[in-house]
Amino acid sequence: MTTTVEREFEMRTGPLRNELLAHCYRMLGSAQEAEDQVQETYLRAWRAYHRFEGRSSIRTWMYRIATNTCLNALGSSARRQLPTGLGQGPSDPRGALSSRPEVPWLEPLPEAMVGAAPPEPSPDEVAVTRGDVRLALVAALQELPPRQRAVLVLRDVLGFSAEETADVTESTTASVNSALQRARARMAERGETERARLASELGPREKQLLQDYADAFERYDIDALVDLLATDATWEMPPFDGWYAGADAIMDLIRSQCPASGPGDMRMVPSVANGQPAFALYMRDPDGVHRAFQFAVLDVSGGRVRHVAAFFDRPGIASAGLPNELPPE
Repeated sequence: MTTTVEREFEMRTGPLRNELLAHCYRMLGSAQEAEDQVQETYLRAWRAYHRFEGRSSIRTWMYRIATNTCLNALGSSARRQLPTGLGQGPSDPRGALSSRPEVPWLEPLPEAMVGAAPPEPSPDEVAVTRGDVRLALVAALQELPPRQRAVLVLRDVLGFSAEETADVTESTTASVNSALQRARARMAERGETERARLASELGPREKQLLQDYADAFERYDIDALVDLLATDATWEMPPFDGWYAGADAIMDLIRSQCPASGPGDMRMVPSVANGQPAFALYMRDPDGVHRAFQFAVLDVSGGRVRHVAAFFDRPGIASAGLPNELPPE
């Protein structure tokens, strides 16, 4: 039977679960690991709840536990990245694909894992759960040392004060300010890309672009994709370690490497991940059934698709609340 203390704990901490998941994802770059650390956070918080004296807010207290849980996890793991972060130039689209499943690749964060956005989300709701989990930012964060990463996220993404951040990270305001300065400098050196458009920000023209993009794949009309991609678009697809620069190279890649051969071989199901538009692509197998093939997160701006991160990850499609196979049309 649920006790009064258990009900109180759930009432006070339960509403924080989605934003803590987004926070752990920013720290770890893995949706699955973030979910595990949120579970660990709530376990630790429950065990320590009888000692909570209210000297800080319950939110600050939970962030302290979650942040330190993530820092402990990061102590024994390699940073996650995308192929563009490996330090190598663009690949030959007609060359052999090199799969490296042993690399701890960055993972997408499907919207289904943080709950559907409310019809009119507040700026705070957007910031903590969607607006700043975009792929480019999370990839850039992974290049920072863990403690700098924590400070930057708490200060610049979540808007914590220096004093609150010092409380969360169990340090001093002087060390927080120093870490923040170094983190900002490293992010500036990296030249983090301009802010990707959120799915909720897209207008009619961009929504039509996404529909045309899906239609081109389903018709296997690769030539039609040229007009939908920016000329300097990039394409990457973990666990393959190559990345491809420019619309022409991407067209060559799809023509030479995609297992589809004609219209109807691929079906596209729209989704949202990292706050950005996304598609689950289903490929028709020899038995005629369309099965999960890849989950792509798109950066759309200027009326074109500028970046595609296509993850070959069936568990990721399941995390998006989508089936492993589609029923016949």
